[in-house]
Amino acid sequence: MTNNRLEWRALQPDTSSVQPLFSQLPEDDSSCFAAIQSRLFNGLNLLLQTPAKLPLMLVKMAEDVEYQTLLQKVLSGIAATDETELYGGHYLIDGMSISWRPAESEQDNFASVGGIQHADWIEAEQLFGCLRQYNNTLTLQPGLVHQANGGTLILSLRTLLAQPLLWLRLRKILTTQQFDWYSPDESRPLPVTVPSMPLQFRLVLAGERDALADFQEMEPELASKALYSEFEENIQIVDNEAFGLWIKWIRTLANSENIKAIADDFWPVLIREAVRYTGDQDTLPLCPAWITHQLQDAAMYSPDENLGGEHLQSALETREWREGFLAERVRDEILLDQILIETEGEMVGQINALSVIEFPGHPRAFGEPSRISCVVHVGDGEFTDVERKAELGGNIHAKGMMIMQAWLISELELEQQLPFSASLVFEQSYSEVDGDSASLAELCALISALSGQPVNQQIAVTGSVDQFGRVQPVGGLNEKIEGFFHICNQRNLTGNQGVIIPTANVRHLSLQQEVVDAVREGKFTIWAVSNVDEALPLLTGAEWEKENAPCLRRTIQERIAQINQHDGRQRPWLLRWFNWFNRS
Repeated sequence: MTNNRLEWRALQPDTSSVQPLFSQLPEDDSSCFAAIQSRLFNGLNLLLQTPAKLPLMLVKMAEDVEYQTLLQKVLSGIAATDETELYGGHYLIDGMSISWRPAESEQDNFASVGGIQHADWIEAEQLFGCLRQYNNTLTLQPGLVHQANGGTLILSLRTLLAQPLLWLRLRKILTTQQFDWYSPDESRPLPVTVPSMPLQFRLVLAGERDALADFQEMEPELASKALYSEFEENIQIVDNEAFGLWIKWIRTLANSENIKAIADDFWPVLIREAVRYTGDQDTLPLCPAWITHQLQDAAMYSPDENLGGEHLQSALETREWREGFLAERVRDEILLDQILIETEGEMVGQINALSVIEFPGHPRAFGEPSRISCVVHVGDGEFTDVERKAELGGNIHAKGMMIMQAWLISELELEQQLPFSASLVFEQSYSEVDGDSASLAELCALISALSGQPVNQQIAVTGSVDQFGRVQPVGGLNEKIEGFFHICNQRNLTGNQGVIIPTANVRHLSLQQEVVDAVREGKFTIWAVSNVDEALPLLTGAEWEKENAPCLRRTIQERIAQINQHDGRQRPWLLRWFNWFNRS
């Protein structure tokens, strides 16, 4: 058992080895972006430098203003040049007559020097400009496409998918490199004829993957010819160089928020929260929206423009308390015994599994223990998934149930059908259950019920199993552990309570400090297992298989043999004779 016990140092990301990097100063913004988003930077360079028949680029990234502003800033840095080339021209309005000539100076009403334009949401007049008539006076208003003439226009893909007529006109401009004036109202044509004008610009369409998929389906030929890249949301921390690069990225974003200094003790707190966000100790977020949110929240608790660890810690604790109403109410239901979760004693066929609760419209997922029970009786070998029968179990949950059943039947090495039937259920669960993260707990409850060996109720379990009994990683690990810990803590920690997790999940740990302190003080334990054989002794005190000694497997086989023997005696003599005759 001691070999599976995790030390408290493994429960949070280790930042001691990178402490010297916390004092590094950032490089200029462009070089930092080029290093941390090398694929995207390469694509943007190609868009600006390579002449193309179709100057279109698709970028997979969140459709937030922070991303578009950052993209505009990077493109402006790449396109910076001392030479200024004029594009566009001048519309001369003479009464009810309009003429056009090429641009001669920047003061011409439809002149442009390129540049980078962007918009999160657009309407027709904002994008294409408009012609207005008031008291027999005509005015022409340029749009974003005119301002981006000779330059680059960044648009949200969601906007164009929601307004397909805008895209049809924009596509025509992009492919013909000519702008034609149309009336926004088909029933009322333009009062005068407005000459067309040459118009060329590069177009960057930014959106999430589902929006890109819709665009690809709508415009398969354009999508296949366009440049493509992604804003990488995370960075893999493979060495100190990557870690230092991430720190420079944070400092770059902090500079844009007018934060003057970041203290060394700020970084461990940010890294712990970052690991909770990415779900991996070796992966840190690059999302400017998320990072800016942490910096802004911490700045609210700082008396000046300097950030320290206590400022971010206060912001995180206050945020958790502010968003913690639902989690507290669920815990209260358990503590008041309205939802029955036992954290002491032993019981046959009952186990504490761990779930993550996500309510629509609620910003924070939280962990909740779930009671799984299993009963067995003499039968035809059917394993009843009550959740599935009641149409409350999803397909993945059903898959996990079938996999763990397959492992058990294979391990028992039966020559005939299992003479038991079993029924497994999530007790007091009234909504849909999906996912296979409870399959290890369900398997252990089933083995307990078949063998009659009680399960320790002081331990909760999470993890999925494959057909070979290996324990596989699951999601929401930190929230699951903390959910069970808070229940045990409010009922008083005994020192024997804890959680069993998959070994592959250890790298995902970034637990709250109070959980880490409890583990360090020996009041709470976290075990990591890689196989069903390692989990069963922790839960039942008995091994699954042990040569020439009592074990769970042998107990179940002996019970099956007794049932089969008893069943054989009860058969009519004619049927027993017929079976003997067939075997011979």
